Amino acid sequence: MKKTEKLTGGMILIMSLSFVILSLNGCTKDNNASASNGNSQNKDALMSYNYSDTTLSGCNYCIDSLPVEPLSTSETEALVIMREEELLAHDVYYTLSQLYTKPIFRNITRSEQRHTDMVKALIGKYGLVDPAANHLTGTFTNQSLQTLYNNLISSGSTSLINGLIVGATIEDLDIRDLKDHLLTIDNQDITCVFTNLMRGSRNHLRSFYANVLFHGGTYTPQYLSQDEFNAIVTSEHETGFGSCHCN
Repeated sequence: MKKTEKLTGGMILIMSLSFVILSLNGCTKDNNASASNGNSQNKDALMSYNYSDTTLSGCNYCIDSLPVEPLSTSETEALVIMREEELLAHDVYYTLSQLYTKPIFRNITRSEQRHTDMVKALIGKYGLVDPAANHLTGTFTNQSLQTLYNNLISSGSTSLINGLIVGATIEDLDIRDLKDHLLTIDNQDITCVFTNLMRGSRNHLRSFYANVLFHGGTYTPQYLSQDEFNAIVTSEHETGFGSCHCN
């Protein structure tokens, strides 16, 4: 039987970000970050996010081939909020890419566009109203996300290091929200897409964190546990498996 409890984790976490965004610089540096791993070519890919992003390989096929299943309240809410939450990441990175020349903002913007497009495809498959129809950059139907966007842009626009910290914060939050959603959904296609979105967000977090350290900054996770965070940033870039793998 599907779980139908109300979505709580994502919205609570989103609402809380505005209270912690100003405290992100007073944290402990992890000298084992993945920025130090591998050869110079791998390091350049990590720092600039010059990867051929395969984390969503096969997702279009999954959406088309897996059956339409009844939606629980939790699944409907998860699709609606993640459509705009992925757009928020896209819009923040796009705006920061206009301020800073670091390729990571421009490159991850493209990745986030693919992320939100996958959620949009699921919304269309299930006949839901798209909250981001006719979307304009930096505008959101969900007012909590609108407030979050405004705060992130305000903080990230002050300096390059703060822009990179904002990137790490978004991915920290995104991974936590996707994890919470996956506890309350069981539709095969939604599970597959969200699992792959989370893999992509782990890759983004690795790159933003490596850049934060490279520029002399620090970041302590605000949403993931320290152990979860360390496990991500000290491990290698992940690739997708193609087809409908959800691991």
